[in-house]
Amino acid sequence: MVARKGAVRYTAVTVRLTTLLVAAAALGLLAPLPLGLGRAEAGDATFRPDTLPVEKIRRGMKGYGLTVFEGTKPERFDVEVIDVLPNFRPRQDLILIKTKHPRLDVAKVVAGMSGSPIYIDGKMIGAYAYGWTFGAEPVAGVTPIRNMLEDLARPLPEVIDGWPLRILPKNGASIAASSRHNGHLGQAPASRPGRYEGDLRQYDVREHAERLAERRAASLPGAGQSPLVPVATPLLIGGMTPGAVALAGDLLRPLGLEPLQAGGGGGTDPSAPQRFEDGGAIGVQLIRGDMSAMGLGTVTRVEGDRLVAFGHPMMESGVTALPTAVGKVLWFLASDMRSFKIGMPVRPVGALVNDRMASIVVSHSAQAPIIPVTMRIRGVPGLPNANWKFEVAHEKFMSPSFVSIALGSALQAMASERQDISWTATSTLAVRGHGRIRLEDYGVAIGGTPSAEEFSRSNLVRALGAVLNNPWQPALIESLSMDIELRYAREILRLRGAEVLKPEIDAGEPAEVRLTFEPYSGPVVTRVVTVPIPAHLAGETVQLEIVPGYLEERETAPPDNLAALLANFENPVFPPKSVVVSYATGSPGVSFRGRVASNLPPGAFDSLRPTTSSIAPAPFQSKSRVVVPIPEFMVGRDRVTVKVRPVLR
Repeated sequence: MVARKGAVRYTAVTVRLTTLLVAAAALGLLAPLPLGLGRAEAGDATFRPDTLPVEKIRRGMKGYGLTVFEGTKPERFDVEVIDVLPNFRPRQDLILIKTKHPRLDVAKVVAGMSGSPIYIDGKMIGAYAYGWTFGAEPVAGVTPIRNMLEDLARPLPEVIDGWPLRILPKNGASIAASSRHNGHLGQAPASRPGRYEGDLRQYDVREHAERLAERRAASLPGAGQSPLVPVATPLLIGGMTPGAVALAGDLLRPLGLEPLQAGGGGGTDPSAPQRFEDGGAIGVQLIRGDMSAMGLGTVTRVEGDRLVAFGHPMMESGVTALPTAVGKVLWFLASDMRSFKIGMPVRPVGALVNDRMASIVVSHSAQAPIIPVTMRIRGVPGLPNANWKFEVAHEKFMSPSFVSIALGSALQAMASERQDISWTATSTLAVRGHGRIRLEDYGVAIGGTPSAEEFSRSNLVRALGAVLNNPWQPALIESLSMDIELRYAREILRLRGAEVLKPEIDAGEPAEVRLTFEPYSGPVVTRVVTVPIPAHLAGETVQLEIVPGYLEERETAPPDNLAALLANFENPVFPPKSVVVSYATGSPGVSFRGRVASNLPPGAFDSLRPTTSSIAPAPFQSKSRVVVPIPEFMVGRDRVTVKVRPVLR
């Protein structure tokens, strides 16, 4: 309130001074004045009469900050300016302050206070944003408000990754008119920062996290070597197992998010504020429902429909769309390493629409896409809660991360037994405009509870990550469902060895291979597999590979559009409960434009090579396979050789 009253007084003085100058100039009492500086201020998108620029801040100045210590109402804490660090980040200074408050004297620098507005002489100077790990004093770094207002002034597209933001413009005009005025055509930026750059067919959420962490470390002050770093964002997790929280830490802690076991869900408190306010708590909801995860910070400044918060990036992902909520703070928890606020969401409001170097930008009116997820677990007698429902933020890294974390947590919670567990899962992924694809996963947990990591390598998470990170077009996931069946058994056959019954065969004669399996309990099992060997391999030594069906990938054409990518995921491997015996046929194969051709005749590849284009079919070595169903999952692999006698003419 003090800042706003000061703004009124400043404006009145400015108007009176301007009136006197104009009158004096009209009477010829003044020589021409260099008014360029004044015009620059008035036309500057970051100029506000109730803010104080860094240039006017001096050592020893005193003021106050606003943050929520408990509940939803912001409270004051005293501050004193230590000094200004110029060019702390590119074109961004940092104001060092000392905070004074009974709680902060104990807690020092607090995760969750990021974004708390700081005022000097009743004018906002910036946001509490940086601190020292293991700091012994309550000293913090403040991001100047000018840099945050630059983020606030950035125009936004109508559509991000295919999702309409539906942001209410400041002047109340139509969204389309606002978009035309800002020069956007309603499309997302082409760069799409944070996109997975590896082979989409082998999408790996851990590798994705590592690449994002490397990018973040390179953007930190001093390339990550400075002891002064952004205050961590506490990621408050509810309804998940400790193993799932640990997995979240592995994936997200290097990105500046600190997972903490807390609570919360996706409901609304009727008494909660309906809008954000300066100094209020704000949460970015990454998952909500039967499980929850929310990044907690503080609102710096609200201007109409939009606001800025945090004073540093969340993930520096640029234009995005993540659900946000009014937060409630339960307590400050003090720690020598890094104190933090613990809280929960109390009312979903708006969306995070821009994640920049100096702040996050949130719109009250924007709606962020979410992925509804349902999970059903069968096979556990007397299971009280077999069905799980939650919503996951729709984002190219957060979605696969939290789907894997949440599904792994549910499986771990429902199968917490000290006995062997085998499971199979059937999933459905619905993509707008492309229908549904069906996926299968499986696993065996020896000696007890499955790991929370079970799903981070699953076909479901790989497909979800690949679709969201595809380079061809925005993809909207409409829903995701999974049905898991548990069996309390170790359904494993260990491949003990393989033996060729006849080491040398005639041309055209099949090879016979005896496979010896060792079950978990019971006698050794043998199986003879007949493998046809074509006559054209006469005189050759043929190497036979024996692998489980779930490790043998089918030949697929490299995808060149989203539809082809989805098709590749529908049947990527052979049946999980099978053994595959294969060998190279010696004939070439090619894949091109979604089609695969194996065992081509000699010279066929050269005739397929285009003469007017450098885009040619991709060659591969053709293989012949024999697939043998088995009752359990095979573990292990082997290799044997058979010699084909030459044909004497």
